[in-house]
Amino acid sequence: MQPLVDAYAQIRDFLHLGGDVLFAIMVATFLMWALILERHIYLRTGYRKEVQAVLAEWHARADRSSWYAHQIRRELISRISLELGRGIPMIKTLVALCPLLGLLGTVTGMVEVFQVMAVAGSSNPRAMASGVSKATIPTMAGMAAAISGLIFSVQLERRAKNETEWVSDELRPQD
Repeated sequence: MQPLVDAYAQIRDFLHLGGDVLFAIMVATFLMWALILERHIYLRTGYRKEVQAVLAEWHARADRSSWYAHQIRRELISRISLELGRGIPMIKTLVALCPLLGLLGTVTGMVEVFQVMAVAGSSNPRAMASGVSKATIPTMAGMAAAISGLIFSVQLERRAKNETEWVSDELRPQD
């Protein structure tokens, strides 16, 4: 139990050092990772059922060569493609938002440094240190969150494209 209490205290202290913007970065990061995990879980479970249903629907058709059959094939591929891509634009948006929130933290931290300098002058480095930490910690956190999310969003996008192409190949029309 004590390790959990210590971990909580360290996270609380880290959030305090980074200021309010760091809390926004944490929320954005948790949301981004929840969406990434949801996509990975879907690809391991629900996606297979969806593909089986689409393949069964296509192979149950007697006519697979007419113009109408080609339109149904396009609809089935589109359905799979939409399901595979669901959530990826939101993940990419959160990836782009994290460094911007880090930049906001930098600006607010520097404003705090300038306020301390205006009141106490530049002779009080201890008072300025708080503002400097509020300027650097959110930047670091925003960049770390964005890089980790970028790696997995690209991976998810590539997997969605490859799986869509595979389904397209499996739904071959009869010429």
